[in-house]
Amino acid sequence: MRVVQQLRRRAHQVTRIVREQGVRQVGARALGRAARRLGADAEVFPVRWEDVRAADVGVRRPVVVPAVPADGRLTVNWVSTPPSPGSGGHTTMFRLIEHLESLGHTCRLYLYDVYGSRAADHEPVIRSAFPGFRGSVHDVADGMADAHAVFATAWMTAYPVFNDPCAGKRFYLVQDYEPWFFPVGGLSALAENTYRMGLHGFTAGRFLAEKLRAETGMRADSFDFGCDVDRYRLEEGAQRDGVVFYARRLAPRRAIEIGLLALEVFAERHPDVVIHTYGEKIGSLGPRHVDHGLVTPDRLNEIYNRCYAGLTLSMTNVSLVPHEMLAAGCLPVVNEAAHNRVVLDNDHVRYAPATPHDLARALSEVVTTPDFAAVARAASASVSGRSWDAAGHELEKVLRRELSL
Repeated sequence: MRVVQQLRRRAHQVTRIVREQGVRQVGARALGRAARRLGADAEVFPVRWEDVRAADVGVRRPVVVPAVPADGRLTVNWVSTPPSPGSGGHTTMFRLIEHLESLGHTCRLYLYDVYGSRAADHEPVIRSAFPGFRGSVHDVADGMADAHAVFATAWMTAYPVFNDPCAGKRFYLVQDYEPWFFPVGGLSALAENTYRMGLHGFTAGRFLAEKLRAETGMRADSFDFGCDVDRYRLEEGAQRDGVVFYARRLAPRRAIEIGLLALEVFAERHPDVVIHTYGEKIGSLGPRHVDHGLVTPDRLNEIYNRCYAGLTLSMTNVSLVPHEMLAAGCLPVVNEAAHNRVVLDNDHVRYAPATPHDLARALSEVVTTPDFAAVARAASASVSGRSWDAAGHELEKVLRRELSL
């Protein structure tokens, strides 16, 4: 049955590509697959060429906002890449959406998929991974209905948000400085251009808002990172015997190479300490290594409660991980960087230069901390008031202000 579903999905993709982009694009994709078999770098372009070509960033259309009903309930369109379980960016987006829905606002999700899949193909995954979401799911390629607000949620989604003729003031949920995801070149320029489209930014942490205002002139508000303290929490009586590292090769900004080298140096100094890794399977790092791979949030909380320290590296904007570690009494060891200090702003975080030996020393200092149980309790208490509701309230406040309600 799964094979049949995959074949049907592929047929839908090919049909859509032919309808929207012509037979030539199907041939180009076939050539791309052949090139990959030969080892050439021919990944699918992350944004549609026609969307980039249509976006004259220097031209501003008049902002048209439908009348808001007497009850004040808004309709908000969100344009996103297909959400995946475990994605921190998508998780944050849905937390904000669900907060708006809890206040009576209507949220629609429009998917931007350069591979040509239909929204119907992705909807079962969305409903399973984000069961609190009550809105409808659509293809942005089919056009968007009018709304009071229209959100881009990643750089490639800013292009259809800018181009689509639907009514609604344009906003931009910015969770990282995405030009940093690429070498200096065409893709980094296309990502940076989206900050000059006139969208109103709503950023994860004030570092991004300050950077965008200073460097691109973008109007932007920010929200503080929340923490799911119902899921990530200190387990009384937990026995700690290790350190943990979030390892993902597919996220270069998390610096897996430096992290693994730091763990190697640390293990030489502390052969008795268990090393836990999660995110993806990476193979054995020695007899005291536990390779968890992809884990559920509940399992992750158990791992954090077994560890003194967590190595979490962010070469761009910080992730959700440090606050979740703190909630479980596990002290984050983070690479020294302004974007990390500004966003985290927590005395229990340990910072070190992004070298294997400096990071290993920071881990050593944590695991040898006297009376660690008291330190863990204080660390957990430091994030106990970080609710995602605050971010949701800030979003609604920004929407009402910008829509002059």
